Amino acid sequence: MYGRRACQLVKELSSAEKGQLTGFNSDMFDQVVKECSTHYLELQSLMRKIQEEGMDIQTTRNADHFGMVIHHLSLMRNKRCLMAYVYNRAEIIRNLRWKIGPVLPQEIHEKLSYSEEEYFKNHSTALESYMSELELDLTVDMVPPKDPYIQVRVLDDIGEVLLSDQSANLARHSMHFLKRIDAEQFISQGLMEELTG
Repeated sequence: MYGRRACQLVKELSSAEKGQLTGFNSDMFDQVVKECSTHYLELQSLMRKIQEEGMDIQTTRNADHFGMVIHHLSLMRNKRCLMAYVYNRAEIIRNLRWKIGPVLPQEIHEKLSYSEEEYFKNHSTALESYMSELELDLTVDMVPPKDPYIQVRVLDDIGEVLLSDQSANLARHSMHFLKRIDAEQFISQGLMEELTG
């Protein structure tokens, strides 16, 4: 049945948890692209057949015309499904840059295709360039903070680091009162946690 694989690709995307990536289904994606090529070749063949019989493609209403319509609509549907798959994955990948930072964890990296890896790198580079021009880190504080300082507990030994207003030894299980802007990068990497209360 025409379009079944493309529909499965979109269903796979929609069944995933919101904002989470599943592995790029390159086999199914390639099958849908191959089906698109087949529809295109069939469409071209039917158009040539109608022209060779001396009929007008715009006004002819025979079996070949309706075959062309079926192949054209199937081709368009497959293309829309492929675009939805790629666009939604790209949107998730773009959001990962804002949430996680410029380095993706291995378990996410394994789910990307080569093109998606390149897309992430290019998006990250463009964002870094823009932020360096502004001299402002836009990835910190996606929601405006109530207090610029937070209390944190270090989860993993980080060592001696130079922060924006001080240097600190961030040893495992130590607690610190840091500027939110300094702590955010370590919190997002899972190296420390914010203490609330």
